Amino acid sequence: MAAPAAETVNKRTDPFLNSVYTNRQDGCFSADPGNLQDSVLDFMVKEVGSDLKSLKRVGELLERLREENSELEEQVLTVSSSVPPKVSAALNAAEEAQCSLDDLLQKERCISNTLHQHLQGAQSWMDKLGQTLNQVDTIERHMKYLRCLQHIEELSAAVQQCLMTSSVWEAIRAVDSMAALDTGLNQSGCSHLQAFLRETLHFWHKIIKDRLSSDFEKVLTQLHWPIISPPTQSLTPTANGQEIHSQLELLVAQLVALQTSDDLISQRALVSCVPSSPPGSSPLSQAAPLCLPIQIMLLPLNRRFRYHFYGNRQTNSLSKPEWYLTQVLMWMGNSSTFMEEKIQPILDRAGATVSARVELCRGLLSLVQEKVSSDASRLLYEDALFCHLVEEVLQFEKELRSNHSYPAVLPGLLHLLLEDTSLQKWLTVEKKMAVEKMDAMLSADGAWSSQYKDISDLDELKAPDCAETFMTLLQVITERYRPLPCASAQLKFLELQRELVDDFRIRLTQVMKEESRCPLGARYCAILNAVNYICTILGDWGDNVFFLQLQQAAISLGEEGVLGGLGVMEVGRLASLEGSLFEGLLALLDRLKGDMTGRLLEWTMREITGKAKPYSSDRWLSLPSQHDQSTMSLSSSACPMMLCVRDRLLNLRQVLSLSLFQLAWQGLAERLDNFLYQDVILCNHFSEGGAAQLQFDMSRNLFPLFGHYCKRPENFFKHVKEACIILCLNVGSALLLKDLLKESEEENWSGDPPPESALNELGVFCLAPCDVLILLNLRASWPGQ
Repeated sequence: MAAPAAETVNKRTDPFLNSVYTNRQDGCFSADPGNLQDSVLDFMVKEVGSDLKSLKRVGELLERLREENSELEEQVLTVSSSVPPKVSAALNAAEEAQCSLDDLLQKERCISNTLHQHLQGAQSWMDKLGQTLNQVDTIERHMKYLRCLQHIEELSAAVQQCLMTSSVWEAIRAVDSMAALDTGLNQSGCSHLQAFLRETLHFWHKIIKDRLSSDFEKVLTQLHWPIISPPTQSLTPTANGQEIHSQLELLVAQLVALQTSDDLISQRALVSCVPSSPPGSSPLSQAAPLCLPIQIMLLPLNRRFRYHFYGNRQTNSLSKPEWYLTQVLMWMGNSSTFMEEKIQPILDRAGATVSARVELCRGLLSLVQEKVSSDASRLLYEDALFCHLVEEVLQFEKELRSNHSYPAVLPGLLHLLLEDTSLQKWLTVEKKMAVEKMDAMLSADGAWSSQYKDISDLDELKAPDCAETFMTLLQVITERYRPLPCASAQLKFLELQRELVDDFRIRLTQVMKEESRCPLGARYCAILNAVNYICTILGDWGDNVFFLQLQQAAISLGEEGVLGGLGVMEVGRLASLEGSLFEGLLALLDRLKGDMTGRLLEWTMREITGKAKPYSSDRWLSLPSQHDQSTMSLSSSACPMMLCVRDRLLNLRQVLSLSLFQLAWQGLAERLDNFLYQDVILCNHFSEGGAAQLQFDMSRNLFPLFGHYCKRPENFFKHVKEACIILCLNVGSALLLKDLLKESEEENWSGDPPPESALNELGVFCLAPCDVLILLNLRASWPGQ
């Protein structure tokens, strides 16, 4: 209502009003006097202008402003007078809504009271009706119970009638119906009805199974089953072969059709005998039941196995587990062709999704499993016999998986060795035998000699026989526990291996201390080779897929025995495969290798420095100039030192492995470089001839001794090489360099380029400017001297 009125206001006054009322404070407009005057002036200039004749328009302008002011006042009054009627209308609407709500609540209370009275009156009728419905429900349950009982009797009668008329297929179908009905009654509370049904099912199932089993065994006998020796002739007899094959197919198909009820009865018998599976129960006992035809085919093999390998028979020997293990493997191999050619096609046509050969292996494995479990518990206190049993079980498992293609998802015999008592015994025996072998190998006559010492191509590592035998022992242990199906058990063996490595390291350290009086001896170097060989093998193991998988398993399982003592950072590095489980051992072995190498080089340097004393005290200041000599030759005082260096290098090359010799000659070169620089060069003054002789001795005699092992041996003698360069500079260059270095030492020196650039141009990169200045002061060939 106010908006249309506002549109009638003259737009020319808007700028004036907007400029006048510039601020709003606490709901009121305030006018700035300065702004007001400026706005009035701007308005007058715009409306009147500078023309004096237009002043007559002021009266019209004033009148128009008065009219606009009156319109604004009317609008304000109109808006203020329209607000109370709207508020009053809203209040009236709210009161009407409140009255309507009260009416609805009153009606709801009336209806609720009426309904409550009606329910109270109908309660007696509901109680009577509920009793009637309960009676009807009870009668209905009784009728169903009777109908179910009648159905069972009808099925039983049908089975009887079918067996009397030799209608085996119909009898099997009726028995399957009983099995389905039994499954449907599992959730019911009719225990007596279910017991009656199960007794009836078991009764007829046994009769049918016995009849089919008898016929099936007769047919198998005609087919020369069981095949206990390698077949030498056709599996099918020539006479009435077609008829026998037809009977075989019919009986196998009927037995397969009887599988459902047989599985139900077998599972119920298993549950009744074993209410709950113990922690160490056999996986085979919890697997699916064997195919019914295969169960019957296993009966004669089962009888033969128990006849020969139980009781007082000579073939039942705790010291000869290979007898029954080999026998079972032979049965598997001899029967595979029969199972694949005769039984498997029938099973496929009958719709049985099983492998006949695998089912036969499963059945034979159950016999071996029971036997191995019994023998293992009796051999817990016989270390040698228990160890032999483990070896035979491992060999059996290997042949079972490789030669007979037994699926990896099905358990074999290894799970028997993972039971707590057996696994702990295995670990104890493994450690005991390993320690005994370590004692024997370290005390053997040829323990510290390499068996490949006469074959240079195979003797790069020069590993002594004891170290190689020890690592072979560890590798054999790895191959034994590698097939285990449990990662936690594998990690226990890995921890055992790490303990053995640490034990062997301690033994090597003890022998090393005895030989440390002569570090250049053959045995000391053999110990060093042994440590290096073990480090190399463990480094390779750290990158092996099998040990990397164990590393991930240890992290996921949180094995304290393997990860104990490691921090969060170390575990994180292991998880990202940046480290290995052998890092701790490698660190200890590397420390031992470093200590032994350092002691070897110290002993070598002690001998070389003893030979080098005449050379370090030679008369370098009085040697004649190179121009005064016809030919240069090695200093006579250097000959003992050079011969010693040569002999020691040849000896180290002969007794150390290639990688160790690389470290040894480089370490020797570094020590020799420091010795010659400190004890020969810095301790003497050199004439021009002396400097030339020193350079000749180094570059033409010492450096070539190491040139057999690298292309640029002088790079390993940086101090000596650069010192020779400085000492052999011509006089002019030496003077200029000396002045430059002295000036660079001054505080306010800002020369360009720096002295290092001048040294680099001469080929000096290692020595500092102060060291070069010291060398220049050792020169005696200065002008005026």
